[in-house]
Amino acid sequence: MSKNLKKSNTRWPLVVYDVIVYIIASILLLWIYGGNGNLTNAGSLQLSILGFVCIFICRLIGKIYGQIWRYGGIQGYIRLIFSDAIAFILLIILQATLSIERMSFDRALSLVCVNLLGAISIRMIYRYAYLYSNNETSKGKFLSKLLYRFSGLTTGTDKEVQKIKIAIIGAGRIGASFAEELVNDEKAVYVPRCFIDIDKTKVGREVNGIPVWYADETTLDKLKAYEVQEIVFAIPNMDVNKKKCLYDHYKNAGYKVKVYDYPTLYTAGSKRNLREFDIEELLFRKPLAVTNEQTYAYYKDKVILITGGGGSIGSELCRQLAKMDPKQIIILDIYENGAYDVQQELKIAYGNAINLQIEICSITHKKALEKVFKQYHPQIIINAAAHKHVPLMEHNCVEAIYNNVFGTKNLIELCEKYNAQRFMMVSTDKAVNPTNVMGATKRMCEMMVQSASMYGHVKYSATRFGNVLGSAGSVIPLFKRQIAKGGPVTLTDKRIIRYFMTIPEASQLVLQSGAMANNGELFVLDMGQPVKILDLAENMIKLSGAHDIEIIETGLRPGEKLYEELLMNSQTLTKTDNDLIFIEKDTPLSKEVINEKLQVLKKAIENEDDNDAREALRSVVPTFRRPEEINQGVK
Repeated sequence: MSKNLKKSNTRWPLVVYDVIVYIIASILLLWIYGGNGNLTNAGSLQLSILGFVCIFICRLIGKIYGQIWRYGGIQGYIRLIFSDAIAFILLIILQATLSIERMSFDRALSLVCVNLLGAISIRMIYRYAYLYSNNETSKGKFLSKLLYRFSGLTTGTDKEVQKIKIAIIGAGRIGASFAEELVNDEKAVYVPRCFIDIDKTKVGREVNGIPVWYADETTLDKLKAYEVQEIVFAIPNMDVNKKKCLYDHYKNAGYKVKVYDYPTLYTAGSKRNLREFDIEELLFRKPLAVTNEQTYAYYKDKVILITGGGGSIGSELCRQLAKMDPKQIIILDIYENGAYDVQQELKIAYGNAINLQIEICSITHKKALEKVFKQYHPQIIINAAAHKHVPLMEHNCVEAIYNNVFGTKNLIELCEKYNAQRFMMVSTDKAVNPTNVMGATKRMCEMMVQSASMYGHVKYSATRFGNVLGSAGSVIPLFKRQIAKGGPVTLTDKRIIRYFMTIPEASQLVLQSGAMANNGELFVLDMGQPVKILDLAENMIKLSGAHDIEIIETGLRPGEKLYEELLMNSQTLTKTDNDLIFIEKDTPLSKEVINEKLQVLKKAIENEDDNDAREALRSVVPTFRRPEEINQGVK
């Protein structure tokens, strides 16, 4: 059985081709080439046979003919070189010990090297013909015929013919490595047909045998001739305007557009892969670089408590902080599943290199919260725990005030009692001239934090940003579910505009602003141009490839505003060292005034009446306005 198996594993046609190459090499170097020492015909024959025996015995022992060369990589060629090197040494030893004519050292070396060069060339030509043979191009047809003539393989029978043909935008390092990965992977479902690039030094040339075309001159007819089915972006740092232009061009032409890059929402251990365009990229806004070396240095060797650490923002804060070598991270959350998920992710990524603790607790449960402070003595507290869903909080006003306002109050008091260094509150653009309960509670929290900065020894700050893509409360998951069901996609109002940022951007903003805070600042981010939710929905429908998805309006929900504002008063806006971060300097209220407001709210929620609680909130937050007052002037 072993003999039959060995026989079946040996590629005998390749042995025949190697024998032909060896015969040619030996005729050239032992018969035709005279050199300094002429050999007799008998001597040449003896040395030819000896060389043949040495080389092919070593190759058989080295299992050179048991490899599948069309899949082979550099390892196969190294093994071939190594086996022939041993054959050369064996040849030198045997001719010195046997009673036969001897050839010079350089002639023996030349014989082995020329033969090796021929053997490598055969394998490389075979591999090239196999990888690039096809029935679409002249070169592909020629290689297909060559492959069939010398190996019996036909294009489309030995390899998959139903692969998806793609054009790769970007013939740089990433695009080239992606194409090579696809070409070398027999199981890949994609096959690259061409590159598209704007670098004129690359245009007209080939990368891994694949032609490079100039982006602006690439015609749809040319893509059609190559039977391209999908377009793949492989330029991570492409200008956002150029990316949008190319995306729209190929999408409107009916092509499915993908990207070869990291996931948009970074997770530990992520790597580049071929994926769909994420909605974050459809905004075509340049990602904001926020954190710097000073920020990393600030959190290094610190004990950090993150409330709401299992949520969308909280979990990303944990990921970002894990990179900064903190002394300890305490993830506090009332929802154990979220906390568990981020714990497992960070353990897989960092193992024992990170000191991570999980505490299941509500920020409204002061005794349990104090136990955490007493045990860990956190130096930095980041409060990301809050009820954030606008419509739900309109109908649960008492709970919104109890959790958001009095939960924050508990944290402020414990920070002072246990000598924390810094308290950072995660706020929202909905706190600016709020028209809903959620926004009003966050505005109340901002006032509490700024007031505490006047009388406490802890450094306080609040960071305000817009809607976060991919968060649990984002509109994106809703749109995805609706599109998956065939529609319709529902908008409360087609005029609605919002500021957007990614979860990593929001988290980095919180961390940097907290690190640069002196005391009492209200940080806001220059988030660029706002996005129409209608445009977002239309882009998501295009991205899905779905057709006939209807977009309908359902009417504004309770407390909903047509637009959001980021700044309370641009007159008092000041810049920071980061051009994207600004400070809205608001006049802090005294401790006594804040306590009076808290008493009003406390009395209201004790009655468990949402309407009474809403009116009490309106009385303590002067900027809390009714939605119709804000929306009536918007066209």
